[in-house]
Order: sequence, then structure tokens, then C-alpha cells
Amino acid sequence: MERITTPSNPNALPCVHRMMAYLGELTGKGILTGQHTKTRGQEELHHIEQITGKQPALLGFELLSYSPNINYLDTDEECMEEVAGNYGTLRQAWEWAAQKGVVTFTWHWFSPLGGRSKAFYTANTDFDASLALVDGTPENRALLSDMDMMAGLLRPFCDAGVPILWRPFHESEGTWFWWGAKGPETVKGLWRLMYDRFTNLHRLNNLIWVWNAPVPACYPGDDVVDVISRDMYPPAHAHGAHVEKLEELRRITNQPKIALIGEIGTIPSAQALADEKAGWVSYMTWCDGFCLSEDFTDNDALRAMYSHPWAVTKDRLPELY
Repeated sequence: MERITTPSNPNALPCVHRMMAYLGELTGKGILTGQHTKTRGQEELHHIEQITGKQPALLGFELLSYSPNINYLDTDEECMEEVAGNYGTLRQAWEWAAQKGVVTFTWHWFSPLGGRSKAFYTANTDFDASLALVDGTPENRALLSDMDMMAGLLRPFCDAGVPILWRPFHESEGTWFWWGAKGPETVKGLWRLMYDRFTNLHRLNNLIWVWNAPVPACYPGDDVVDVISRDMYPPAHAHGAHVEKLEELRRITNQPKIALIGEIGTIPSAQALADEKAGWVSYMTWCDGFCLSEDFTDNDALRAMYSHPWAVTKDRLPELY
């Protein structure tokens, strides 16, 4: 079945159309290799290159340290190490864009109002996301202020014609992050509010909107979603095609949307993906030990992925922007 490749944003830039068309063509024929990086050092990227001799086609960048409301007065060493390690990662994103790699952003968004330590976790903030959807509340003003700040950081990528796979409010089917803590209706409202503000007010016409949850009740609507995705963490060394997870994800919409694996621990098997003609267009291995150790994926499995004809590495990407 052909996938929908028309962007939801009628004013989407040509680079978005090219990226969407490419991902549509790739469905059932291959998969973009991908890796998340959280720090300026990008140890994961260098590890993959050392083991395989190649680079992933897609690189993920973390935006947590760009949250405006980090509480530096009430935190802990673990949080501060994570924030400090993440400072300045947009510079790496620009370098990757200059190399014409595929860029995706993840934002562990520290609570816009109140919280301690890693305040993207519900347990560390009393921020009520449902009140953020009520015009004029302190929560609403703080939320919009943070959104506008982030829009400013994304603006130069738009001006330069760099398409971004934008995956906000990730894993919103759960309650562990503040944006998922108040249930599906709040999640849908947050998504639609950001989509409207980024698309119609800030005119960020370079964004490809990647929804990230497999639960139908949370889905905000086909008119504001370009690509559907989910995160998964299979057992160590369990390399498969995860077609049953894909079929479950597809049940959130009747439209044949492009689908990708937002995050994964143990990488999939390129051979299994090819054998089953699986429709995932990309995967993104999570950072740290999921990539840098052999606890989840050993080096032989990593080499098998990056050398397989089904797997697209950066050197095999067409010019998309």
C-alpha cells in the first residue's frame, strides 16, 4: 500500500516534500539506520563509525538543556551532569545538516513552571498540563513562552531549508512525563496547540511532525501528523522486525501514514526486516549503553545491520535538501 507523503502543512517547504516522498518510497524496501546522541562528544556516532566504517543516515539530537525553566537551585548531580553534557548540541545538529544527514530532535522538556531536578518527569513537578490549555492561566503563559523560545531555536533551520523530523511530547501514552500525566485529551490538546503555534504563527514550514505513541485514544488527528512512530525496548540481543508492533501502531489511524521506530534499545535485524518486508522507514538506537556497550547489541550484529543492502547508511542517502 502506498503511504501518504503529502505534508499536513500546506505551506511545507520543498525539502519537506522531498523527505516525505523519499520515506514513502523507502517503505517496505529499506530502513534508515539511526542513532540518538545526547552530548557534544557524540560518542555513539564515533563508536558506530569505528565498528562499522559507516555512519547512520539519521542522527538524533537532544534539546533538554535548552529548556528555559531548569531549576538550578533545586537539583542533583545526575541532573546537572545530563544538562551540562547536553549544552550546545545544536552546533552538532548544524554540522550534521551541513553533511546532508537526516536530522531528528527529541525534547525532554523540563516543566515550564515549577519542578526540581529532572522536571520533565511527572514525579518531579506539580505542573498541570491540563491547565496549560486554558487561556491566560500561569501554566498556559509559561507553556507558550517555552514554545516560542524553542520556535526561535528552530527558526534558523527553517530559513536554511533543513527538514527536521520533529518528535515532541514523545511517549505520551504514559504518565511518566508531565505532558502525558493528565491523560489523552490533554495530550491531544498540547499537540494541536504546538502544531498551530509553530505552523501558523511561527511558520516553521520545515518541520515533519512525528507522532510518538501507539494508543488510539491519544492520537491528535491526521490533519496535524505527518509520520507515526513508537518507542520500544526489546530484550537484549533480540533482533527482529517487530511487525506486530508496527501493526499495533497502524491501528491509531485509518490513513496509511509513514511509520518509524522513534527509539529502540536493541537494534532490529536488517535481514528480518527484509524477509518480512517490514514497513518501518527508520529506527533510532538510544544513547549511552544501548550503543556504547555490547549489552544489547554486540558488534557483529551492528556490523550486520550497517552492511546489509536493506539498511540505508549516510553514504547511501540521496540529496534530500
